[in-house]
Amino acid sequence: MPAPFPFGAKEKAMFRKSAHLYDAVYEFMDYPGQAEKLRGMIDERNPGARSLLDIACGTGLHLGLLREHFERVEGLDLDPGMLEIARGRLPGVALHEGNMTDFLLDSTFDVVTCLFSSIGYAGSVVNLEKTVGCMASHVGPGGLVFVAPWLFPENWIDGYVGMDIVDEPDRKIARLNRSVRDGRQTTLQFHYVVVTPAGFEHLEEEHVGYMFTKDEYEAAFEAAGLDVEFDPEGLIGRGMFIGTKR
Repeated sequence: MPAPFPFGAKEKAMFRKSAHLYDAVYEFMDYPGQAEKLRGMIDERNPGARSLLDIACGTGLHLGLLREHFERVEGLDLDPGMLEIARGRLPGVALHEGNMTDFLLDSTFDVVTCLFSSIGYAGSVVNLEKTVGCMASHVGPGGLVFVAPWLFPENWIDGYVGMDIVDEPDRKIARLNRSVRDGRQTTLQFHYVVVTPAGFEHLEEEHVGYMFTKDEYEAAFEAAGLDVEFDPEGLIGRGMFIGTKR
């Protein structure tokens, strides 16, 4: 099943209709396990890391776990609805509204992450390079940049359809999705049906992304002044590009 995308282009905020359903739909995800694995990957490379910035932080579920292990964590996302949920979850944590391709904060971090394949929303090789460059500019020498890729073109499954079901006492959610592609541009079409004692809710969304090659990711890291390595497993089986600032 395609992983969630908590970030998108400003004119197409991906979760503008369904932000309030996000945490319920992805409750099956092992956030604690993913956070622990990420922390282990960080400790292997920079055991002294004390600060972390999460790009495309969504509703802040990863940050809520990671802040237990770092002195300072911050998040950035373009979707105000997702950030509103994150702020309710993470009082006292600085959460910034901004675009991953051109953000500029007034501080640097030991670690910058972009998880859950959110990098696919960059939409072009030029924007991939801009995004990785922005991330690299927010770490100092020896700092780490983690990017979890969207699907590589060779891993795409034509005609993929999926379904997720949420079964709560007073709320049932069915989310159906269909995946289509145009070259390396991907579109995930989502249809939601939600029923509560108050009635039915029907939602439709499209999430548009772009599949980059492994060489394109590595070239973007190198251009940003990062020594890059690739972990083929990553946090959810899609791999992880890890850059160390020179």
